[in-house]
Amino acid sequence: MEGSSGDGKTSIMDLPDDCLCFIFQWLDCGTDCESFGLTCHRWLDIQNLCRRSVQFQCSFTLLTCSSLSQPIIDIRSFHVGRLLTRFQHLNWLSLSGCTELPDSGLNQLQNYGSKLQTLYLDCCFQITDNGLSVIATGCSSLTSISLYRCNVTDVGLEILASTCSTLMRVNLAYCLHISDCGLRALSQGCSQLTAVRTSSCRTVTGIGFNGCSPTLAYIDAESCQLGPEGIIGIVSGGGLEFLNVSGMSSTLNGGGLAAIGTGFATRLKTLNLRMCRNVGDESIVAIAKGCPLLEEWNLSLCHEVRFPGWASVGLNCNNLEKLHVNRCRNLCDRGLQALRDGCKQLLILYVNKKNSRVSSTAWELFKMYRGNVDIKDEEVMCIGPDWIAR
Repeated sequence: MEGSSGDGKTSIMDLPDDCLCFIFQWLDCGTDCESFGLTCHRWLDIQNLCRRSVQFQCSFTLLTCSSLSQPIIDIRSFHVGRLLTRFQHLNWLSLSGCTELPDSGLNQLQNYGSKLQTLYLDCCFQITDNGLSVIATGCSSLTSISLYRCNVTDVGLEILASTCSTLMRVNLAYCLHISDCGLRALSQGCSQLTAVRTSSCRTVTGIGFNGCSPTLAYIDAESCQLGPEGIIGIVSGGGLEFLNVSGMSSTLNGGGLAAIGTGFATRLKTLNLRMCRNVGDESIVAIAKGCPLLEEWNLSLCHEVRFPGWASVGLNCNNLEKLHVNRCRNLCDRGLQALRDGCKQLLILYVNKKNSRVSSTAWELFKMYRGNVDIKDEEVMCIGPDWIAR
């Protein structure tokens, strides 16, 4: 094979673009990837063509030591426009931390967002429903979007759901202007939903999930104003595996969570009821009986759980591996004995012994009979898988 120089020799510069793209995709060192485009204009074009993910230094989506040491740049529409014009085949983009980025900064997504699958806009405080309209127009292949603390409303969610029907994962945590109307639009318009976060969305009651797809396996509704009908809506799809309703409004009475155990959450594996101070034995008994696959259950600060509740956990939760009972005022010797005699798969018990009504004798007996259980004197705030992993 004669090279382009005509001297009969062949160099790497004679390779076609698709071969160079293949070589670039196999580079596993970040420095090598960045250096690739410094070789010549042609190789820079190859690098731009093959680039699939981008985040700014101000983004905290994937924190690294190098990103933390970099000076903060005020990202504007100009920067984002140039980035999207240069990298036209992105499938992953994080603009998180671009706090002053306006809706107009997303305009180039209408031209170059057709392949985008994952978009992070965490703490983009200036992004509104107009920005979601731009995303809906240009990003028809979107499967994951994070809108943490964005200034969006139900109108924007309705627009997004009507066009991005392939959405699977949506983070709406601290989006204070959304309600069940927006969630209903997502639930009905996106039949492949697998994960939704609505943490601290104070006007969400849960009824927006009513009739949701059975694919919905992950719901994080921490500190929401959930009601009995909302709980029924949350579990209505039948496919739930992770549920976080920690810090739930105290307006829900002690038996309001019993709906979780009525047969719609038989696949539930992780349940976080931390700081649900009013949850009572009625709910605990129903959940313990109706969720046989539970592997981790956080009951920290559930002060109204008494002996009947603990007895039911011990008797029915045969797959439970991790149990959190930190600062449960009504966990007594009899309750601990019930857990000791049951929960045959238990591996870790989280508890604050200093704040417990359990006697030292009961603890010693527990250790003697269940020596395989690791008793950890620590309190875990967050449990379960990451929402984006669903």
